[in-house]
Amino acid sequence: MNVAASELQRYAELDRRLLGAARAINILPTVSWPASMEQRLIAAFAQGRYLLPQVRYQRPDLSAARAELAAVEREAAAVLPGDPLGDYLCRTAQSWRIAAEMLEAVGSAGVTAPSIALYGRPGDSIPGSHKSNLDAARYFVELSDELGADLLADDIATDLPAEQLRADLGRALDAFFGPGRIAVEVDPELTAKAAAGATRIRLRGGACFSEYDRHQLLAHEAFVHSLTALNGRAQPLLASLGRTSPRVTATQEGLAVFAELMSGAIDISRLKRISLRILAIDMALNGADFVEVYKYFAHCGQSPADSFHSAQRVYRGVPLTGGAAFAKDNVYLSGLLTVHTFFRWAFKQQRMDLLRNLFAGKLALHDVLSLQPHFEAGHLLPPRWLPPWMQHAHGLAGKLAFSLFINGIHMSQVQADELSLRL
Repeated sequence: MNVAASELQRYAELDRRLLGAARAINILPTVSWPASMEQRLIAAFAQGRYLLPQVRYQRPDLSAARAELAAVEREAAAVLPGDPLGDYLCRTAQSWRIAAEMLEAVGSAGVTAPSIALYGRPGDSIPGSHKSNLDAARYFVELSDELGADLLADDIATDLPAEQLRADLGRALDAFFGPGRIAVEVDPELTAKAAAGATRIRLRGGACFSEYDRHQLLAHEAFVHSLTALNGRAQPLLASLGRTSPRVTATQEGLAVFAELMSGAIDISRLKRISLRILAIDMALNGADFVEVYKYFAHCGQSPADSFHSAQRVYRGVPLTGGAAFAKDNVYLSGLLTVHTFFRWAFKQQRMDLLRNLFAGKLALHDVLSLQPHFEAGHLLPPRWLPPWMQHAHGLAGKLAFSLFINGIHMSQVQADELSLRL
């Protein structure tokens, strides 16, 4: 693709300005609850004392960041009209601007609309299907419940303390990425069980983990979230590819859950957990308060602590009285389904290059397609690291080829006696 050096330099300058403005926008820290407060409330809820938590938020003033992001949008569109690099910068700046508006409304129902604009809503349709994300969530919850009695024997002991897992993951990451490139830390204030950045993975202090958790953390956090961040940081033109912008969250989380699927690190219980969160967002949007959603998770079999943490994720940054929600957890299942469809489509089109480039930074699926001319021209670099399951192209091709064919078999038309006669 022919783009003058001066135009590429202009894009790089705008990208630096975008990152500078986005530095003030910290979504999860702004909407999260203090871990110390959660522990007190979990104990109360476990004893049946259900009171709506009183959460106070500090509203940031992000007017300067919003103004700069709006300027980046205008100027990026004018560099070379129609160029995908300008489109990427416009879309990314716009998503950060929407996030800023969301955070400036923290503590009010005004968080809901921008969070849905960024992360979608449960009723959104799944690409290539007449089903919605809500339909998919109900399906996996019902399937998990139907299989539950048969899967009890597969329960895995949760006996790995956070400190022990920290050391274990550290050794695995040093072996894969090189010594000291990614640190593993225990954080007592972390709300989620784990979180990953480019150079650090945090584990919640006091939590215990299973071997299954270890496998999942490597597949999801290390070999997707940290890996794509490191690959993005190595990009010479667009440094923003090293940071997860709001608009790429669905692809990045979907890719991370897809990685769990490809590496055998996901089970039906995990699918049930992420599906329940979508159903809970729908409940909150339709008027359920925090206590009702907590009781819903508890009724579905989660422990008091897990029920509280799950409900807390739905109500981050919004009133707890119902009618509002923080929609981020909508992306895990919808992202998984969309990424899975993208992998199958790319394989059918014989475009393995698109699948590899998906790991070149913090990209949305739209970016991988639109920016392909800039990958071919060398303006954007291919990924330095790929997850282990992506390094074995034949194994991946086998899984995708089987998936493509098997989708043509409609289970509603399968009869048990027909199967028995053929075997």
